[in-house]
Amino acid sequence: MARAKVIHIITKMELGGAQQNTLYTVTHLDSQKFIPYLVTGRGGELFNEALNFRNIFIARDLVREIRPLQDVKAFFQICELIKKIAALNPASAPLIVHTHSSKAGILGRWAAWWMSIPIIIHSIHGFGFHDYQPTLIRNLFIFLEKFTALVTTKFIAVSAANWQKGVGFSLFPPEKAVVIRSGIDIARVQNPHVSRTEFRKSLDIPETAPVVAMIACLKPQKAPLDFIRVCAHVAREIPHAYFLVVGDGELREAVEHEIKDRKLQHRMYLLGWRTDIPEILNAIDVLVLTSRWEGLPRVFPEAMAAGVPVVATSVDGAPEAIKDGVNGFLFAPGDVTGIAHQTIALIKNPLQRRSMGRQGSQMVEEFAIERMVQQQESLYDMLLAECKPGLS
Repeated sequence: MARAKVIHIITKMELGGAQQNTLYTVTHLDSQKFIPYLVTGRGGELFNEALNFRNIFIARDLVREIRPLQDVKAFFQICELIKKIAALNPASAPLIVHTHSSKAGILGRWAAWWMSIPIIIHSIHGFGFHDYQPTLIRNLFIFLEKFTALVTTKFIAVSAANWQKGVGFSLFPPEKAVVIRSGIDIARVQNPHVSRTEFRKSLDIPETAPVVAMIACLKPQKAPLDFIRVCAHVAREIPHAYFLVVGDGELREAVEHEIKDRKLQHRMYLLGWRTDIPEILNAIDVLVLTSRWEGLPRVFPEAMAAGVPVVATSVDGAPEAIKDGVNGFLFAPGDVTGIAHQTIALIKNPLQRRSMGRQGSQMVEEFAIERMVQQQESLYDMLLAECKPGLS
């Protein structure tokens, strides 16, 4: 059989787990069996890196925001790109369309259906609907997911919680979805390019000072203001502690105001988007994540690989990586006091901190990025064996 063309479609190359793993997948699929392609909108912190991939195609009107006229244009652009890729040599190659993220997931799957692609896969990196949305908007998003599921061959969920949620909302029957973990480069995380001492020195943080960090996009989902409030509690109890916010986004201004109001300016660093996550994890003592909803955050297995204990909210797939009392602690969303008290306890107990870090590093193998790619390849093989895809 000819090598299969696998077209990955994602909305925007932001610096997030879905984007990083998609880019890794298209550059590491078995070239003896697959010809990978990437379709994406413009922009994002990873866009320039993605441009180095030779089989990239740009849908210029594909954007995250809901813009009906532009979304219709993006739909037809994706259709044309699928048609163009299908015509490339070898034109007889089997075709798979694999979508990621909410907008590309909807438009990309319907474009694939419109172009008669019989294998259509969607990866769930968390759902586009959640409990914090207005009821009308939430119900609309659920309807769109249910409707689009009708043209989806298979779903990939990054967590069992997302798989269960999809089944619970009747988006798909249990057999129509599989769980494939969002992978990380374990060796890279465990071999930072800069020492703990050097990294701290670059920020003028003393070698012995406790450091707490949040690594996340500054958007409502991640509740970054809760993190700042946690830090205020910690700072009152441990005056020599320092704090890092790694990431950026729409709530940056609100975060800056909260930092000022809590008088944390001289011990809180807003580092913005960073690609040196292994070096950051190597320099901190506790990772905190205050999310309201999730898929399964990539930073959890990264912290595990780095031997850093995690204090976070028990949402969606979090308990599948963070075992409460083993390699971290989990609290209800919004429990600022509980998260703060446990963070303080970990800072004051270095033996427990190191023990939990070791536990995490021993549990991280299932998140290996090589395993993620192999599992996707196995899924492609299975679906190809079940039908004879092509473009009619």
